[in-house]
Amino acid sequence: MFPFRVMNQEDVKQVLDMKNVISIVEEAYVLKEKKEASLFPMVFHEFERGKADMDIKSGHLTGANIFGLKLVSWFGENPSKNLPAIIGSVLVLDSRTGAPLGLLSGEQITLMRTGAAGGIGAKYLARRESENLLLIGSGHLGPYQILATLMSMENIKNVVVYNATSSEKANAFCESIKDRLLEMLEPYKKDSEYYQMMLSRINIPFNATDNVQRATEEADIIITATPSHKPLIMKEWVKPGTHFSCVGADMEGKQEIDYNLFSVARVFVDDVTQAINVGETEVPFQKGIITKEDIISEIGSVILGNTSGRLTDKDITIYDSTGIALQDLITANYILEKANEKGIGVVASF
Repeated sequence: MFPFRVMNQEDVKQVLDMKNVISIVEEAYVLKEKKEASLFPMVFHEFERGKADMDIKSGHLTGANIFGLKLVSWFGENPSKNLPAIIGSVLVLDSRTGAPLGLLSGEQITLMRTGAAGGIGAKYLARRESENLLLIGSGHLGPYQILATLMSMENIKNVVVYNATSSEKANAFCESIKDRLLEMLEPYKKDSEYYQMMLSRINIPFNATDNVQRATEEADIIITATPSHKPLIMKEWVKPGTHFSCVGADMEGKQEIDYNLFSVARVFVDDVTQAINVGETEVPFQKGIITKEDIISEIGSVILGNTSGRLTDKDITIYDSTGIALQDLITANYILEKANEKGIGVVASF
């Protein structure tokens, strides 16, 4: 008999907050850089191009004594059916025995760790004085990308949102985003000083735009979080010093920015092999715009201080965050530890 904890989405939400997730995801990147974590080959399938897909990501964190997998699906039309767009589960096992430790709902974990990744990219690669944030995409990932970036970058004064297919959705997003961010800040009410600081950070303008060129020309930080298969931002629009966190391209054929940008940018990734096969780096790599050797490093090396991120204020930087299983597994393991302490979830056994 192997006892393990089963946790649904509401259970997960009880013990997860963005500030901690940012630290946890950074730890995953560091363990990978230290060769204390590794990835297994990814499995993915696209049910309908740009509308529905699934993937299985797995890995082993020797530094945390766990291994496991996440199976997640994205069905873009689900919200119209009153269903979440992202549905998934994470299985965590003890790497010393192979015994299961927990089975968790993966939706909230995916949203939180993806948001954290975008914020981490800005934290280590954007100019510290950056004021203008442009979010490309107004879907389910949007609030998490904004919150993580505002937590990581203290000088953001303006957020612009662009939806390539629906200006109405971008407007609706901006009308509701402050209320959504307030909900996500609930866990910090017990820490009055931090809570008040974050209230001031979200008390800024959020505006939709239908002029992506102008918004790009004015942006200091651009986060792309869409399922696009064609570039939404062109190289000639981008000013010197801009940082990109690209989180939408996580499967073969997806592309959000002009591949020519890679010829003038300092490029960083979460995993080199995954980036050149399914990330934003895939298309420029296939076209010969960039080689493996042109990728400066994986982000863990920058976090450790082994590799310089931005060299000058004029550098264009790109962080290609394909999303790696290590993020999910280490986050899930943290959740299980907290849940065991608090008795959250249901204990089952094989």
